[in-house]
Amino acid sequence: MTQNRIKAVLFDLDGTLRHHIPTGDEVFLDYLKSIGIHCTEEEKIRAAHWEHFYFAHSLEIQQDAAAFKDDRKGFWVNYSKRRMVALGLREARASELAPAVSAHMDEHYKPEVYIPEEAPFILAKLKEAGYVLGIVTNRDEPVHEELKNLNLDSFFHFSLAAGEVGSFKPQPRIFEEALKRAGTSATETIYVGDNYFADIVGSHRAGLVPVLYDPSRLFPDAGCAVIQSFTELPDLLN
Repeated sequence: MTQNRIKAVLFDLDGTLRHHIPTGDEVFLDYLKSIGIHCTEEEKIRAAHWEHFYFAHSLEIQQDAAAFKDDRKGFWVNYSKRRMVALGLREARASELAPAVSAHMDEHYKPEVYIPEEAPFILAKLKEAGYVLGIVTNRDEPVHEELKNLNLDSFFHFSLAAGEVGSFKPQPRIFEEALKRAGTSATETIYVGDNYFADIVGSHRAGLVPVLYDPSRLFPDAGCAVIQSFTELPDLLN
């Protein structure tokens, strides 16, 4: 992967180490199906790509966050409309359905949080081997307490939320700050994340070695190392 010996392994949090059962996509699509809207696999993949792009601090989400700054309900109604358009619905139809779809999600989307069962074992193995481990997330607020609640805090030397430095992935500054905290150079550092646009594009631009965590194979042409399980990660370090 690189001629430099890897000294640090940094991870995204949401969608990489921290997951939901069921996923928001599953609940969203099940509701559309219940009202007679059936989507092809191609449409689902296209919408999933859009969703990853949207949440990668895209101009769209920045504009929506500003437009609906004090209106959480309005933000999610608008998001529902955007996602249905990404699925292929006409904008007028998506706008018509969006309030009901958003209300359904608000009432029925109550997921459980889970950590992939192999993750703690692999994290312990990496820490024992002497790698610097860190969390770099696009959250607005620090995640120290959440890592404790997830029983993950003991594995990491540091965690960094984008809001702490005013820089969101894929912007380079958040990765540069992470490297300072890790005490390593970019070429000595792997970054593992599930969002191609935020995690892979961002870490690559900042000079880190990107690894895409992609259990569903959403991005088969990622142009970097891809893992479907954390058990594959140690082999990339050899």
